[in-house]
Amino acid sequence: MGLYPQPNQWQCGPFALKHALVTLGIFADEKHITKIAGTHWWYGTDDIQLSKAAKQYKCKMMIIRRHDPEQARRELVAYLRRGIPTLLCVNEWEHWITVVKEESGQFIALDSADDAVLTILPWRQLKRIWVYHEQDELDKSFVRTIYDYHPVLPKRRVQTKARFSISRARFLRRYENRTLSQNWDKYVADLLDLCKPRTALSEKVISLGEFFRRHEEMIIDQVSYWHGTVTPRQARSLLKQFRLVADTYGLVIHEEDEKRAIAGITSLTTLWAAGKYGSMPVYGEKKARK
Repeated sequence: MGLYPQPNQWQCGPFALKHALVTLGIFADEKHITKIAGTHWWYGTDDIQLSKAAKQYKCKMMIIRRHDPEQARRELVAYLRRGIPTLLCVNEWEHWITVVKEESGQFIALDSADDAVLTILPWRQLKRIWVYHEQDELDKSFVRTIYDYHPVLPKRRVQTKARFSISRARFLRRYENRTLSQNWDKYVADLLDLCKPRTALSEKVISLGEFFRRHEEMIIDQVSYWHGTVTPRQARSLLKQFRLVADTYGLVIHEEDEKRAIAGITSLTTLWAAGKYGSMPVYGEKKARK
């Protein structure tokens, strides 16, 4: 047993921790987190279990309790402004979400219960779902309000952190972008095989936007030629999603890796097209043996 009741939705704890780690550029498998935490469908996942799982990824998940909502808000914002994602157990301690950004009094959260995954919560709404009401065992008329939060701090310096914004969150909440928001971690993992985080020492690098300015038409032409049914508009939409993810993490391509990136992006786009729209034979149908 942890300090707090376990959420009823047993999958939401590992989901929340996974996305906190992804925000820090640490890629974790949700099933692996579930196994480490010892999550069970009849038991849920408490703070102690998630803290144990976080340690496996060289992170510390803090356990902080406040009773005053304004104090809790100020402290939460302070962590978010340092780029530290924070887990909250909401809905009277029944559901975990991950808060990753505060901007102009609005909070960006990742929530497994939201179809778009990424959600925007004004402070009034966040406060309403965040508070837990604890009734005194002796005096039933006395109810204490509790605001618990759990920053996830990396024990070592991470190479990249996600830079979310309200405008990006709104873009990802659009219906046509649901696939991107629901598979955000997969997009980031694929791009990290081809790109690197920009640092103060980065030299001779180009952004993904500049990369597509140079090579987008060639990539689209090749994918359309090989596949035959993908329109340039459809392929361009995927490249736009790649660019959004790269910009969010500050990923760039080193000039010496430019040719490799062309091959990698073209391969990813071709696999996406074949999986989404089906694949036609490239060199004609193979005749069956008699």
